[in-house]
Amino acid sequence: MDELNLLLVDDHPVVRAGLKAVLTEQAGLHVLAEAADGAAAIAQLQRLQTLGERIDVVLMDLQMDGMDGVEATGRIRAAGGPPVLILTTYDSDTDIRAALDAGAAGYLLKDAPLDRLTAAVGDAARGRRVLSDEVAARIDPAGRNAATELSPRELELLGLLARGLVNRQIARELFISESTVKTHLIHIYSKLGVDTRTAAIDRARALRLIR
Repeated sequence: MDELNLLLVDDHPVVRAGLKAVLTEQAGLHVLAEAADGAAAIAQLQRLQTLGERIDVVLMDLQMDGMDGVEATGRIRAAGGPPVLILTTYDSDTDIRAALDAGAAGYLLKDAPLDRLTAAVGDAARGRRVLSDEVAARIDPAGRNAATELSPRELELLGLLARGLVNRQIARELFISESTVKTHLIHIYSKLGVDTRTAAIDRARALRLIR
């Protein structure tokens, strides 16, 4: 992918300056513009579009003086604008749900490691949803509560997967057929939004469903 142009949106100038400094040191990232609130971000996007410039990802804070990040995200996405990656210190269920419902491509906390942030920017630009581990522990990539959707049997099977058991061993352990194990796996993958055993285990651990 070509160099990604970013719009930083945060009402703290020092935070913006710090983000700009670390992001511009990363290969393939360029901070093209900044804004102090949601309204200013929308104005910047309109200005850049007029100039023929492209923003690939908007890094958006949530709580700001003026238009907040949720409203701005909703307006940007409704207008067909670029993906919005929330970067905030707020991690309440209400904030997370509101941002994702508004169309945010992802939700990270500001204490995320730099490599996690830069990877998240790339993922957001590619249309992938990005959630910090803290957020994923509450909400899965499909926006559902996987902890309540998975059945006791599916959770039991996940635990056996994490122990490294193969289908035949799981079938013996649970006194079911291998075909039933495969059916359970299909349901587990669907509920967790994954498509491999390794990804299912990683997601389940992030959601604190298994150790």
